[in-house]
Amino acid sequence: MNKLKKKYLLIPVLIAVLSLIYLIIVNKTIKVNNYKDYSQFVTDMNNNTIDKVYLSAQDSMKIKLKDGTEYFTDNPRSITLKEDLLKVGAKVLEKDDLSLSQLIPSLLLGFSSLILLSYFVKSVATSGRGLKSVDSLDAKAATDVKWDFNIMAGNEEAKESVMDIVDYLKNPEKYSKYGARMPKGIILYGEPGTGKTLLAKAVAGEANVPFYAMSGSDFVQVYVGVGASRIRSLFKKAKSHGKAVIFIDEIDAIGKKRDSSKAGGSDERDQTLNALLTEMSGFNEHHGIIVMAATNRLDMLDSALLRPGRFDRHIEITLPDVKAREDILNLHFKNKPYKNINIKDWAKNTSLFSGAKLENLVNESAILACREGSEFITHEHLDKAFSIVLAGYEKVNKDFLDEKSKSITAYHEIGHALVTKKLFPKEKISKVTIIPTTKGAGGYTLSIPEDTSYESLTYLKNKIMVFLGGRAAEEIIFGKEHITTGAYNDLKQCTTLMTNMLTEYGMGNSLGLLNLSSIQERFNVSTSDITMECKELLNDLYEKTKDLLIENLDELNTLSEKLLEKETLYTKDLL
Repeated sequence: MNKLKKKYLLIPVLIAVLSLIYLIIVNKTIKVNNYKDYSQFVTDMNNNTIDKVYLSAQDSMKIKLKDGTEYFTDNPRSITLKEDLLKVGAKVLEKDDLSLSQLIPSLLLGFSSLILLSYFVKSVATSGRGLKSVDSLDAKAATDVKWDFNIMAGNEEAKESVMDIVDYLKNPEKYSKYGARMPKGIILYGEPGTGKTLLAKAVAGEANVPFYAMSGSDFVQVYVGVGASRIRSLFKKAKSHGKAVIFIDEIDAIGKKRDSSKAGGSDERDQTLNALLTEMSGFNEHHGIIVMAATNRLDMLDSALLRPGRFDRHIEITLPDVKAREDILNLHFKNKPYKNINIKDWAKNTSLFSGAKLENLVNESAILACREGSEFITHEHLDKAFSIVLAGYEKVNKDFLDEKSKSITAYHEIGHALVTKKLFPKEKISKVTIIPTTKGAGGYTLSIPEDTSYESLTYLKNKIMVFLGGRAAEEIIFGKEHITTGAYNDLKQCTTLMTNMLTEYGMGNSLGLLNLSSIQERFNVSTSDITMECKELLNDLYEKTKDLLIENLDELNTLSEKLLEKETLYTKDLL
């Protein structure tokens, strides 16, 4: 819209420039062609042949004779000139006489200048306030794009949780009869890509009410008071429509817990949060306004925001289970030409995929099929897209790799695969490759974890051993002095998982059942004991991983040689 406005703004600019150039040329031409000496003017005045004289502050003046002749002469700027002219019966006009050829361009110039001036005054006023109008933000009716629950698959529990909200927006009188108060606000929380924004749009679309979508970062500004002003403008705009759904994505940008150590509370983010709390307290159920917000971190939000009367209802949007993934894949394949694809199998293969990741998977397969000029999207396209989504595109040029590097990578990846095979026999290892990818991996191992609602201590320890399998295989085969940096990402994931086990999940001895993040809010806690326990436990698991690989050394060598030969192994090759 802004680009379109700037494009149309060129029209008055062009008209003004052309009009100005035209007036300059015409005026100069007329004065040069119709100029007479001042002595001729004196003669005409003495002969009483002058009809009108146009006096102005310019260097020249226009003379009109009684016979209709017009000419220009020098303006002496004499204080007695007007009196002398009036004595001989001449009319004196203290303004310029514009001909039609000058009048039209002058009007166009004035009109264009007025348009440009009003535009720039409005722009300066807006930038001076540091505030965009709500109209210029993403605030449009969801019904314009036909969002509803039919375009959503999975998350049946979440959809069920907002059905009464849709019904309330359609029939508020029914709930007034029972004296029921609908939630003023709904918090949607869960991992990225699970469909929080999509659910909010579907609620507005199903209820056929305007949908105002903004991000929490839209309210975060350098100048104090700007964010609060935007909050008030947004609610004012929504109330003008009667019923509406306001959606604030990433609300943790403005809704984080306030720091009690700050004096005065003049912080911009705090003022914005206070404005939001005030606005939510200021409307009642008769307004028909529902505020929905999304966050990935519910625990970071201020308690005043989550209390009843503000965001009353908290709905978790979880990662889809196998049935939901099947529905999502069917939804995304609905209008695409595909053949020989078992949706049920792919729903099992995409464990821990979010809805957005599944959409990306299907889209990548469609792009691959289109690039190859294939009539249909096939299993091969989807399999290749699966690797791209998880690991990136495989590099075409592999000449930079020597045999030693390939061998180290092969043993490293088979180390991961073999530990997975022994510790997680129910997990399917779909692919092991030593072909480098555009995401920086020298090779990778893809395994499909089981769908579980929780993870036990044994499971987490075995997971850490899988991460350590690559480094352990390198040390066993090539020696401790020849280990490489290939385990960098593996060790990073080990560290994260291990610290969570001991500090968040209550699975260690140094903290016991205490939660580190909770007690750090009140006390200064020394982490040296935790670090030492993490180190000792990780070293113990590393030794167990090496022992496991040494016990299966023949299989490690056989599969590594096989991988070196083929560069990529699939499930059937690892049996």
